[in-house]
Amino acid sequence: MLNPVIAVYPGTFDPITLGHQDIIRRAARLFGSVIVAVAAAHHKRTLFSLDERLQTVREVLSPLANVQVQAFSGLIRDFALENGAHTLVRGVRSVSDFDFEARFAGMNRALAPDLETVFLTPDARYQYISSTLVREIATLKGDVAQFVAPSVLERLMQKLSLEK
Repeated sequence: MLNPVIAVYPGTFDPITLGHQDIIRRAARLFGSVIVAVAAAHHKRTLFSLDERLQTVREVLSPLANVQVQAFSGLIRDFALENGAHTLVRGVRSVSDFDFEARFAGMNRALAPDLETVFLTPDARYQYISSTLVREIATLKGDVAQFVAPSVLERLMQKLSLEK
C-alpha cells in the first residue's frame, strides 16, 4: 500500500470491551494504520483514570501491529487531522447508536469536509455490550468475564475492590 489510509477510532474505553476490540480488529484489516484515540473525557466521570485506560487499551491491542493508542482531548476532528487521518471509525450496535453516530458524523463533516466517517458493526456476540453496562454489572458484583478480556477483568476487579 503506497499511501496507507490512517483511521482514528475514538472513545472513552472505560473499560475497553470485547466489542471495542472486535471493531478495532476489523478496522485494522481495512486501514493501513488505526489510531485508537482514548478520550480524556472531561465531560464524563470515568471509573479508570486516563493513564489506566491508556495502559489497558495498549495491553489488549498489543498484538495488532498497525494499531497505536494515543490520548486526546478537545475535538476529534482536530486530533484526526493533526495525525494525518482522513477517516473516523465508529462502532454501531443498534438503530439508536446509528441515529446518534449519524448526527456526530454530520457535525464532523461540517467541521472538516475531508474527514470521512465509516461505521462498523460488531460481531453478533458483542452487539449488546457497552462499557456503561459492564461497569454497572461489575459494580453490583455481577460476572462480566464474558464481556472483557481477562486482563481488563482483572483490572476492573482490582479497581472495584479498592473503591469499597
